Amino acid sequence: MAVRKATGAKTPAKTSPARGGAGKKPPTAGSTKFLLIVLFWVAFAIFILGLFIFNREAITTSVQTVRNERTARRNVPEPVPPAIVQPPPAQPTPPAAQPAAPQVAVQTVPPPPPAQPTTPPAQVPPPIQPAAQPAPAQPAPAQPTPQPQASRPEPVRSTPELRERTLYFTQVDRGGIILRVRVNRRLPVSDSPMTDALHALIAGPNAEERGRGLISLIPPETRVLSATVRGETAYINFSEDFQFNTYGAEGYIGQIRQIVYTVTEFPNVRRVQILIEGRRLDYLGEGIWIGSPIGRDML
Repeated sequence: MAVRKATGAKTPAKTSPARGGAGKKPPTAGSTKFLLIVLFWVAFAIFILGLFIFNREAITTSVQTVRNERTARRNVPEPVPPAIVQPPPAQPTPPAAQPAAPQVAVQTVPPPPPAQPTTPPAQVPPPIQPAAQPAPAQPAPAQPTPQPQASRPEPVRSTPELRERTLYFTQVDRGGIILRVRVNRRLPVSDSPMTDALHALIAGPNAEERGRGLISLIPPETRVLSATVRGETAYINFSEDFQFNTYGAEGYIGQIRQIVYTVTEFPNVRRVQILIEGRRLDYLGEGIWIGSPIGRDML
């Protein structure tokens, strides 16, 4: 209590605000809720960005695969209908020329002169001979009518013997996972069945298989230079195009898997040694080991 000097009456003292708390208002419920919403969306954006970065390679592979599939479908040529060849019209046979009837020259003989009296006979002029008729023109010999040649029967071609072979292609599911798909093909029988199977594998899936979403990760420019078997190992020599894959590390693994699984379908082969232009390389692409024979258990 304060005491006035003049009157001595007591008056209540003024209380001063607490030090350091002047001018501050307590936080309201609206500002706290707004702050929580902002923090939630920031955390959600960071989570989405992390998922995209983590699966970036799989997303890129899936998009590239879809683009290649659409390009392959557009480049499929339409079948050209066979041309219909019509036979030439038959030429009418000209009628054979009829020989003209020969003309016979007739010589007119004058009658004998009447008997004359004793007077000497007058000189009788010789009879006038008729003019010789020109010889008739000989008709031209008739040209022989060409006879149509009988068509020779075409030799019957024997149908080549076929045998079922197993190939392996690739399929990318909706989650971007690369799957291995087994396909049976009927190929002609020859002295090099392994080379025939590799050629069919590099050529890629047919129209029915492409409709099922199958693709090949082997570069289409790849050529098989040689294929030999020593013991239980097959030595496959490819051109240098085999080492250029546009699908990244997953593409290199997928193309090696297609080769190894297709070749080891032959009962006498368990491992495959990949060669490039006759040379043995240690790595293919982004650190994929090919320096030693590869079996199914290594993929």
